[in-house]
Amino acid sequence: MHPHKGFETVTIAYKGRIEHGDSSGGGGIIGEGDVQWMTAASGVLHKEFHETQWSKNGGEFQMIQLWVNLPSKEKKGPPKYQAISKEAIKMVELSENRGSVRIIAGDYENQTGPASTFTPIHLYNVELKAGAKLKLNFPSSYTTALVAIEGNSKLNDSEFAQDHFALMANDGEEFSLEAVTHTLVLVMSGEPIKEPIAAQGPFVMNTHAELIQAFEEFNTGKFGHL
Repeated sequence: MHPHKGFETVTIAYKGRIEHGDSSGGGGIIGEGDVQWMTAASGVLHKEFHETQWSKNGGEFQMIQLWVNLPSKEKKGPPKYQAISKEAIKMVELSENRGSVRIIAGDYENQTGPASTFTPIHLYNVELKAGAKLKLNFPSSYTTALVAIEGNSKLNDSEFAQDHFALMANDGEEFSLEAVTHTLVLVMSGEPIKEPIAAQGPFVMNTHAELIQAFEEFNTGKFGHL
């Protein structure tokens, strides 16, 4: 069990199963293709662990957890929990059976992902067959990054190998992704909040004073009980 305040945790399951519970009443189990989107906001206690039955059987475990910052006004809001199943995630099949784009948040080809966000965010799992090429387009003012989950590809003609992270420059809107082998890539793009960040341990606030307050609230039990 541990606290969070001021941001959101987004857990994307690729392999294995994980269980979550928090002091606001949110919780559940996610497996391959599912997503947990927890908004800590004004403060929450939570715990996450390998799901009991999966732990008994064992197997491969692969997850990504993103920490998504909140605007200052939303850091004071109530906690929220979104359990997003694989079936709820919109999938756009690419032409000529080249692959697919699964939309967790944001829009792609007139389809909208199920996740509710406080600022504009696009979050996709892009799967491409070897030789397939995909062009993506986001506003140049957005911060855009990619993680190569599986396989090797070319990102704007530069090598983009498995397990690597790429942060795009803000010098254009369109870029291309071409699969060298069968490829799975996590694509992230969002509008910067443009507010100061003060972060320490499990808290992401705007000022050092707010960090001190968050630790005091946790130590005095104001995040509830779990």
